[in-house]
Amino acid sequence: MPPSTNPTQPFVRPCFLYVAQCCAALMVAGLLVACGRDVAAPAATGAAPAPVSVHIQKVEPRRVPIRFDIVGQIEGSKQVEVRARVSGILQKQFYNEGDAVKQGAQLFEIDPAPYEVALAQARAQLAQATAQVDQARREEARLKPLVQDRAVSRKEYDDATSSRQIAEAAIQQANASIRQAELNLSYTRVTAPVPGISGRAEHSIGTLITTDANGSLLTTINQVATVWVRFSLAQADLAKLPGGYINRTTPVVLELLLADGSTYPIKGRLNFAATAIDTRLGTQQLRAEFDNPRQQLLPGQFVTVRITAGERDNVFLVPQTAVVQTEKGNLVFVVDADGKAQTRPVTTGDWIGKDWTILAGLNAGDKVVVDNLLKVQPGAPLTEAPPVEATATPAATPNASAKTGNK
Repeated sequence: MPPSTNPTQPFVRPCFLYVAQCCAALMVAGLLVACGRDVAAPAATGAAPAPVSVHIQKVEPRRVPIRFDIVGQIEGSKQVEVRARVSGILQKQFYNEGDAVKQGAQLFEIDPAPYEVALAQARAQLAQATAQVDQARREEARLKPLVQDRAVSRKEYDDATSSRQIAEAAIQQANASIRQAELNLSYTRVTAPVPGISGRAEHSIGTLITTDANGSLLTTINQVATVWVRFSLAQADLAKLPGGYINRTTPVVLELLLADGSTYPIKGRLNFAATAIDTRLGTQQLRAEFDNPRQQLLPGQFVTVRITAGERDNVFLVPQTAVVQTEKGNLVFVVDADGKAQTRPVTTGDWIGKDWTILAGLNAGDKVVVDNLLKVQPGAPLTEAPPVEATATPAATPNASAKTGNK
């Protein structure tokens, strides 16, 4: 037979060989998989899985406080600006910045010389006015019998009386000028209007002090024996309170949590509650008052305000470790009548210590799984582990520390 003239013929046989080899490889792989399944089948179809050992907490409805932890900032109950009331050169400073000062203590001195001169001038004017009054009175007394004898005209006597009255008014004006000069001279001695903690001096010695808004501020004084703490509650939190709002007469308990985690030993009093919601932030502005005898609280300091307002009934408490947070919401595992795990969607509230408050989803007497949740699956059999106190093993220590870390 003559040779083929089809150019693709030399490639036909290698292609058939390649396809045959691939088919053979697939058959071998299928046999191996089938053999593996046959071998593993007895192990997969063996006994039921072993129960998971967990700790279980039986829940009962409770009454819990309605509590919020909110960031607040401290300010002095009174923050007074010490300003100059007269102009002049600042000559002396009598206090150290940051010291506690008493009411009336001298803080600064403005050059008093110009005001001493002004006082001397006012006194001289008083002396001049006094002399004029004496002269006017003598003139009036001299003309009085003469006008009765018709030796002088009535007009001359009336002019003398008017001169005497004008001179007496000049004395009153001179006395007022003296009082004003004395006040200005006293203002050169700048004193503390209230007791408290002194602030930074705004001007150096030798500076020209003016009485306008920009040049008159000398320092500030903060009263810290009692401090105020400003904070606010969101509308979502207000909705949880009885009545849905808070005012000065609402019975609340106010505590402060300091930066080191400790609780301030003195409770506060609510002294201001806004009557309208801030439309920009959606919050109600509040202010609390705390006694500060040891000056432990400083203006500008940030603290956590813990406010407790009323109580909520029929609430369940479960450890934080028992609540599983998912994209669809929070859930817990409960033990059903057959001793198996079942999921239960729940509505959580706030934290109280190490526990979640469960507002809905649980019933009285439910048994909630509180640990070992990584091994628990819906429908898995469970067995209750001994109490933690009875199984104080080294392996329990990391769990305890982990719970503390999640606080």
